[in-house]
Amino acid sequence: MADQHGGYNVDEALLSVGFGKFQIFVCLYAGMGWISEAMEVMILSFIGPSVKSQWDLSANQETLLSVVVFSGMLLGAYMWGVISDRLGRRFVTSLAGFLSAFAWNYVVLLIARCLVGVGLGGGPVLFAWFLEFIPATNRGMWMIIFYSFWTVGTIFEVGLAWIIMPRLGWRWLVGLSALPSFGLLVFYPLTPESPRYLCLKGRKDDALRVMEKIAKLNKKELPPGVLLSDREIELQRQISKPEASATDSLSSAPRWKDSDLGVIETLRMLLSPRLIRSTILLWFIFFGNAFSYYGLVLLTTELNRKSHCNSNGTQSNNKSDAGVDYKNVFITTLAECPGLLISALLVDRIGRKISMATLFFICVVFVLPLVIHRSPLVTTILLFGARICITGTFSVASLMAPELYPTSVRSTGYGIANCMGRIGGMVCPFAAVKLMESCHQREALLLFVGVILVGLFSVLLIPYDTKGRELTESIASTKNEKHRQAV
Repeated sequence: MADQHGGYNVDEALLSVGFGKFQIFVCLYAGMGWISEAMEVMILSFIGPSVKSQWDLSANQETLLSVVVFSGMLLGAYMWGVISDRLGRRFVTSLAGFLSAFAWNYVVLLIARCLVGVGLGGGPVLFAWFLEFIPATNRGMWMIIFYSFWTVGTIFEVGLAWIIMPRLGWRWLVGLSALPSFGLLVFYPLTPESPRYLCLKGRKDDALRVMEKIAKLNKKELPPGVLLSDREIELQRQISKPEASATDSLSSAPRWKDSDLGVIETLRMLLSPRLIRSTILLWFIFFGNAFSYYGLVLLTTELNRKSHCNSNGTQSNNKSDAGVDYKNVFITTLAECPGLLISALLVDRIGRKISMATLFFICVVFVLPLVIHRSPLVTTILLFGARICITGTFSVASLMAPELYPTSVRSTGYGIANCMGRIGGMVCPFAAVKLMESCHQREALLLFVGVILVGLFSVLLIPYDTKGRELTESIASTKNEKHRQAV
């Protein structure tokens, strides 16, 4: 408690002020960015077939429209993560989506979509930023609720495409889908810096002002005493130990050694003996999640396309109609709602690891029958169930990843994990589109099952669960050691 070391840290302050108006404002702002990213990703399912038909593109050119977006997100996820860990959590996303609506040829469209991806790569920073304002109690539930903004974005995009595409075409859809990103720009001057980040950098006065603002808006009181960084608290504990010498206390730096890391040092820290296992496993988990999630999104359109494979093993050529069944796509997208609800109910009860492992396994159960069954009704039902599960695993993974890392490398570590997810998203269209269009449905679906199983085993190998753990400022922090050993 606070009085044990003559003050309080950020975790204790957040527990005292609770979840209130301030966090709601932060949630809504970060949620706008999450909605924007979801819409820009979901739009890939619709503009590809339409642009292919309009400009007479090949299957490879259609696939490249998705690949360049994920390539941009790959670059952006790492770039924004490093920037936020060095310069702060506040940032502005790209507004290049409008350029796509005015693209006059295929090359210009590719460039514009890549720039969109770079801006969307900052999504993990928004997630980590919001996470650092949430009290440890029920943090999992609130973060899953925040993840629902992604679901709102996907459902809204499908509904928008259902209305816009048959009447106005893909250009209007692309332009309207870029509107939510304007909200981030308008309200950016009002966004506060993370108090955890400020304490890490030694700016306790700034951190205290943010905490006082939170307490005022939430109509609560901060704990008695002064705000202390985790480093100061651990120094006090070291000094209070009988075996601690005066030389040790004097040589102890007031800030963590990893409080101001460069790009190379950050990468070394993520691959240090203490973090390398979690880092590598998170890469596999995010690759499997993204590959499976975006694969199911694209499979929803491909398996429900009005065009079909001919008896000779080739797909019928129907350029007059992109053939997307918006009704079935909308129905399967609604599956994300129960997926988030289930994960929110499980994550703070049975933990992050068991929740993800269970949902990964059930997802395999839903996907595997698609290798055999091809009727529209069965396909829609199975895809609905699979989307429930993969949405749940993705949301829990997005919660657990930043919890595993200290503040000093949180955005970069989470960003690089998302980079691995973007690679999964880049590889996925070759399975979901190219294999499906060449009538290799069985091979494509077996590939999805294999990737999901890799994600499942990676979850089981994560060294410890983050349920109930406080966020740490530095890799050297020991405040969670007892909890970790107990787990």
